[in-house]
Amino acid sequence: MQDRQSLRIGCVKYLNARPLIHGWDGDVVLDHPSALCAQLARGDLDVALVSSFELLRNPIYKIVDRVSIASDGPVYSVVVAHRGKISEVKEIELDPAAETSGNLLRCLLGELELNPQLVSRSTSRERFARLLIGDQAIRFRQEQEFQFFDLGESWNQLVGLPFVYALWLMRPEVIDPQPIADRLRALRDGNLANIDAVISEERDFDRAFCDRYYREYLRFNFGELEQQGLRKFAELCQKHRLLPKREITFSVV
Repeated sequence: MQDRQSLRIGCVKYLNARPLIHGWDGDVVLDHPSALCAQLARGDLDVALVSSFELLRNPIYKIVDRVSIASDGPVYSVVVAHRGKISEVKEIELDPAAETSGNLLRCLLGELELNPQLVSRSTSRERFARLLIGDQAIRFRQEQEFQFFDLGESWNQLVGLPFVYALWLMRPEVIDPQPIADRLRALRDGNLANIDAVISEERDFDRAFCDRYYREYLRFNFGELEQQGLRKFAELCQKHRLLPKREITFSVV
């Protein structure tokens, strides 16, 4: 079994991941989703909490069973900020760190038959909209007067299933993955059982918001409904030509 010192582990650096990594005994690489996906794909990390789209794009990984970052309705921190009707938006600026959310947005727009231009940097102010994720989305919502198209809420209304944003994924070369998965599940369970203690150490967001965010918006399970939701996401990604046509299987540990 790999020990904590030799295990190269990465985690998204957002508030939504705190209950899954808080108290981990060992070094952790904290970074944005796209950066972690690249590091895991290159083999620079052994295990990482990364975008679920990385699994669909590169299905070589083992999944830590029963753990994810998901929502079963509004998620609050994955949104398109816009003015006016979302159907009238002509251009949406994407977040370069957003792997899963960018493709979720493409699927939702396709299913809703909306056709704004998706750009890396907007040049228009008139009908400007912007995809925001993670802590940046939270701060923007708390500071700015916009309307917000919540991708988790739209997904749930469309398919009636949870949406899975991130998973613990392990490289196939990891020796004896079961004890690592067990440790990560135990860490999640302990943190959720003592979520007030996790919140008390938060320095970037106030206690009342964190309590509401963790209890009302986020889910940290990866059960049958979450798996169904992820399979539906894969199906729509294939439909909208974001992934090649192939059967998706989940290797859980």
